[in-house]
Amino acid sequence: MNLPVWFTLAGALLLLMALGSTLLARVPFSSAMLYALVGLSVSPWGLGWATVNAALPSPGLESMAEVVVLISLFTSGLKLSAGLQDRRWLAPIRLATIGMLVTVAAISVTGVWLLDLSWAAALLLGGILAPTDPVLASDVQLSNPDDRDRLRFALTGEGGLNDGTAFPMVMLGMGLLGLHPLGEFGWRWLGLDVLWAIGGGVGIGGLLGSAVGRLVLYLRRTHHEAVGMDNFLALGLIALSYGVSLQLQAYGFLAVFAAGAALRRVERTATAAAPAAPVSMATDAATVAVAAPAVATAAQEEKLATHPTHSSAYMAHAVLSFNEQLDRVGEAVAVVVLGIALYSVEWQQVTWRHWLFVACLLLVIRPASAAAALVGSRISTSQRRLIGWFGIRGIGSIYYLAYAVNHGLNPQLAQSLSALTLLVIAVSVAVHGVSVTPLMRRYREPQSAAPEPKR
Repeated sequence: MNLPVWFTLAGALLLLMALGSTLLARVPFSSAMLYALVGLSVSPWGLGWATVNAALPSPGLESMAEVVVLISLFTSGLKLSAGLQDRRWLAPIRLATIGMLVTVAAISVTGVWLLDLSWAAALLLGGILAPTDPVLASDVQLSNPDDRDRLRFALTGEGGLNDGTAFPMVMLGMGLLGLHPLGEFGWRWLGLDVLWAIGGGVGIGGLLGSAVGRLVLYLRRTHHEAVGMDNFLALGLIALSYGVSLQLQAYGFLAVFAAGAALRRVERTATAAAPAAPVSMATDAATVAVAAPAVATAAQEEKLATHPTHSSAYMAHAVLSFNEQLDRVGEAVAVVVLGIALYSVEWQQVTWRHWLFVACLLLVIRPASAAAALVGSRISTSQRRLIGWFGIRGIGSIYYLAYAVNHGLNPQLAQSLSALTLLVIAVSVAVHGVSVTPLMRRYREPQSAAPEPKR
């Protein structure tokens, strides 16, 4: 397909989403479902304009998924304003550790028993499919940093954390297949791929997010410098935290998520410690802060960006707004590619066992792993059920699949794992896309009248 046709398609799709976004928010049909249908329509099943084969080595597919996940992880981190001492962190941490391990183990057993995979291949499949997706789960995540709902906090935090905590399982599966060094008795895997890569990723991202946030606020408040270019601030912090963590052999996904969360904590801490502003100034600031950046004049923007009370909130608001827009564009690109890639699945090889595996993952393994992770927590019964259901699979799994394929996965196994992965994601996009609007509407109705439980 030539470039003008691609531009026409992209423009039409973006305009359609801009004009129909409010309608999609009211009906049981998600934007991801629309993107997937567009991908199917331009694949060889439809117009034949594009082809993508996830079972073949493709650095472009891996890089696309990587960038989209990074943007989404940073956005998720920016939405989490709770301090580390807040008990709400317990739920996502449990889901990303206990829930992750239970999910990988259950997928591995099911893959060996139901699909006749080797234990190494089944473990790799578990690592690929275990993480929930921060890209496609925006409808069930926090909408703003002031949202204190435990359900949305848990799903947002889980989506941010388990894209990094799944990496050791992927590395272990690849190591057992001879594609990654594990060390004698697995010492290298445990020391480097688990302990250092996870701890280092969180630490590097947290330090860089805090340092950059504090530096920007210092320059703006004290010297009235570094004003504007908040878009570059977001992209720069994502790239810096990811690049540094990879060079130090830590997990970049965790680093980017931690950088976003640390930047938000800098904003919250600075806002709480700032002197109270005069009423007139506070009113003017609030008015401009909720307005679109284009509405505010340059003088108003500079006044807010350098104000001792509101500069931190303005910085975080500007960075989050930019990242949310990038996140939506990334979602559109990635899911269109997913729709195209579905053509590459050898559907004649898909049997009832594959469909049963998908059903087991979404209807049994996910609810059971979430329940095991949340034993003894303060999450209500209705929230536990929704957490168990909204284990959305998506772009993170595409990245892990592409990573394994590009690092020498056997072609026959690559075809099998890619078919399973794409099938799970496609079903997840469909069933979660249909159910998210009515389920979240039903959940919000009693929540709007009930007080928030104590921490």
